Amino acid sequence: MSAPSRPHGLRFAFGTLTVLPVTVTRWDRRAARGGMLCAPLAGLVVGALAGTAGAALLLLGAGPLTAGVAATAVPAVLTRGLHLDGLADTADGLGSGKPAEEALRIMKRSDIGPFGVITLVLVLLAQVAALAGAYGDSWARGLFAAVVSAAAGRLALTLAAREGVPAARPEGLGAAVAGVVPVGAALAAGLAVTAAAAAGGALTGSSYGALRAAASVVLAAAAAQLLLRHCLMRFGGVTGDVFGALAETAATTALVVLSVG
Repeated sequence: MSAPSRPHGLRFAFGTLTVLPVTVTRWDRRAARGGMLCAPLAGLVVGALAGTAGAALLLLGAGPLTAGVAATAVPAVLTRGLHLDGLADTADGLGSGKPAEEALRIMKRSDIGPFGVITLVLVLLAQVAALAGAYGDSWARGLFAAVVSAAAGRLALTLAAREGVPAARPEGLGAAVAGVVPVGAALAAGLAVTAAAAAGGALTGSSYGALRAAASVVLAAAAAQLLLRHCLMRFGGVTGDVFGALAETAATTALVVLSVG
């Protein structure tokens, strides 16, 4: 990404992936490429705010469960719930068993079906439980888990926006970002996020912490790629809803891995 395009990429990432007061000044393929490459940075900020909220409550005397709920709620607020909505819509589309065109129509409906409700409940419970466990160890571990999971969730967007991944519809956010990221750049972003997570995990003072943090990002990306592959087979491409589902799947996987042991 060239120097002149970086501000536009950052604006695209924060303007489309968060509710932070950032104006998207360009809406073209080049800006979308920069935005998707900067998506993990948006996740870093969202995760830091979420983790800090949980840590603050813990330090004020609240229990780990309350801290975990706060750290789960903040990302939902900062993203207008779009990723969770995308997860629910994608679950309804996949669970319908309908052909691609009809499944995509189901996903565009404003209501949430039974598959979406069940998926939302299970995912949110997993996130709260994992974060509560992390905050039960210490405020620092809770903060770290929130940051890593949010960055891993947005890394899934970068990887899904790589070249060769088509859009399922000709319109919408999915079409705007589908295939904009060169494969090499997507892999470099994945390595950067993994290395950063490992470095943060090493601050715990053990190689196990570094390995577990790195594994959380790798396994989060793998889980998201499995879902992406299934969505490509079912829908023929990606949509904005699919991107949301990938983010939540990756973030939840990262939290579960970090909670093990």
